[in-house]
Amino acid sequence: MDKLLILAVLVSFLIPVLIMPFWIRKAKQIGLIWEDMHKVGHPKNVAGSGGIIVVMGFMLGILIYVAAKVFSFNSFGNVVEILAILCCILFMALIAFVDDLFGWHKGGLSIRSRLLLTLFAAIPLIVINVGDSTMWGINFGLLFPLVIVPIAVVGATTTYNFLAGYNGLEAIQGVIILGALSIVTYVTGNPWLSVVALCMVAALIGFYFFNKKPAKVFPGNVLTYSVGALIAAIAIIGNIEKIAIFFFIPYILETILKSRGKLKKQSFGKLNDDGSLEVPYDKIYGLEHLAIWILKRIKPSKKVYENEVTWMIHGFTIVIILVGFLIFF
Repeated sequence: MDKLLILAVLVSFLIPVLIMPFWIRKAKQIGLIWEDMHKVGHPKNVAGSGGIIVVMGFMLGILIYVAAKVFSFNSFGNVVEILAILCCILFMALIAFVDDLFGWHKGGLSIRSRLLLTLFAAIPLIVINVGDSTMWGINFGLLFPLVIVPIAVVGATTTYNFLAGYNGLEAIQGVIILGALSIVTYVTGNPWLSVVALCMVAALIGFYFFNKKPAKVFPGNVLTYSVGALIAAIAIIGNIEKIAIFFFIPYILETILKSRGKLKKQSFGKLNDDGSLEVPYDKIYGLEHLAIWILKRIKPSKKVYENEVTWMIHGFTIVIILVGFLIFF
């Protein structure tokens, strides 16, 4: 079984590594290319929606795991929950891909359409009544699957999409948070959820090789929506909502800061001719802007670059997760 688990994770990693070059080439052929906002001249030559290959790798890895359980061990334990997660992620990826095709420059899907469609993506989790309806000492009964589950899916999906726009940012954030959740689910007696999380971690690592600075491909909403939905699903099914919310503190802060600008201020920094970044507004409207502001005050050169901003945010997320482990374990 251990070898089969390794194979599932390995396939999730290899699919982006092997297929992404073909996606990049094809995306450029059909004009699915976006601007790299933190490079001088804003070159419009980066393939878009690479997250679709990440989702493909994740799903194939999970299906190998399910096949191993069914054919090798005649075990159907948690298969229904796994298939519900896959349906949720697939639905979310489809919604996000449509949003990507509409283009963020043109506003993509309207906020109302986005919220409504992501609510539908929660239906696979609702119909199988996942999770424990008792949370924080309160039994929510039917309100849990009918209200709390869709709110959690929509909330995690939307907020995960806010902290984005820098080479490598979304991918490594997903690796950090899902990696931490895989440890939590293993410790709390749900190792199958650890496998689910690790398959996405492996796919994100494979994707990062192409998304790190200078990016050859952008994740698009396909990746951010899918990762956000997966985090919500793991938290709900594993009954680890409290620690998952704690791990999500960077995204809660990002949402609060974005709300100051009525969700209309972009996360991008103001680009200088030498490739360094400045805070683009008079106020801070995101953790990205806060990272630029802090780095400009602690670096002797006063020059802040894109990869420094991303790794400062990653560092902050790691600190939050370590504090979470200390508090909850």
